[in-house]
Amino acid sequence: MRMRRAIIGLIIAGLVIISMSNTCSTNQPMRTVDYVELETFMGTWFIIGYTPILVDKKAHNGVEHYYLDGSGKILTTYQFREGSASGKIKTYQPTGFVHGENNAEWRMRFIWPFKAKYLIYYLSKNKKDTIITHPNRKYAWIMSRKSYMTEERYKSFIKMLEADNFNTEAIRKMPQDWENDQKRLSNIDKIGATQPLEPR
Repeated sequence: MRMRRAIIGLIIAGLVIISMSNTCSTNQPMRTVDYVELETFMGTWFIIGYTPILVDKKAHNGVEHYYLDGSGKILTTYQFREGSASGKIKTYQPTGFVHGENNAEWRMRFIWPFKAKYLIYYLSKNKKDTIITHPNRKYAWIMSRKSYMTEERYKSFIKMLEADNFNTEAIRKMPQDWENDQKRLSNIDKIGATQPLEPR
């Protein structure tokens, strides 16, 4: 039963991501950063703000983890607790493929053979904060190497997206409270970027 629910959830997530490609709020191309050094981009990012889809509307303590394997694929783990900071852990494992020479545009595959566009829209100079977007300007993920971001900085990212005609109304903060999730946090820190967050 558990496996069945996981498969159904993965299918739903994939269908939602696929549907993104069919809706565009503007024809103007969305920018990306000039260049991304993949090796330093790997590892864990805490999700501070995001556009919820069907499977993560009640997500808490969400992280996105990237691992660059020997073939150049990016083994991605999206993991969060459902409903509360002590809720059941949900895990999804799409695979990323770099598209283009600047490493800032990926294709993310949830279900073979479909792939969704994944743009690294912003990366801070110290490489501690990033914004991931979809070209339709309706989906975004504001992420940080730390589980906390000041309200001022978060709002500056929202304003940045708004200035680029991005639909920010659906973006909401993801609760991050690790006080009672220390074991999981310790495991995340221990793994770093040395291996996928979860076995495949």
